[in-house]
Amino acid sequence: MLHKEKPDYNRNQYGFYTLDQLVPDEHFLRQAEAVIDFDFIYDLVEDTYSSDNGRPSLDPVMLVKIPLIQCFYGIRSMRQTIKDIEVNTAYRWFLGLTLDDNVRPTRWTKKDTIAGF
Repeated sequence: MLHKEKPDYNRNQYGFYTLDQLVPDEHFLRQAEAVIDFDFIYDLVEDTYSSDNGRPSLDPVMLVKIPLIQCFYGIRSMRQTIKDIEVNTAYRWFLGLTLDDNVRPTRWTKKDTIAGF
């Protein structure tokens, strides 16, 4: 018997999943996260941030991890990288983003990325 999927029905379903469940244990980014301790970045940049002035900052570790994703996966454009992060659960997991987090913060500027350093 021919089975025909109902895309509208299937697309509107939701379930309770965590990003940990959606990203396989053997995924490369999980391996990278297990091997690299990114906490040293906070120590490197701590003196450049004010504790009582200005807007909340973007996470400096995320600003380092995004170019790493570009390097690991051969993505040349930052614009394309952000588009890929929007739909790739492994990228979101690696960056510490939830499925609901906005990937395109309005306060991003070119100087927030490695290219701006």
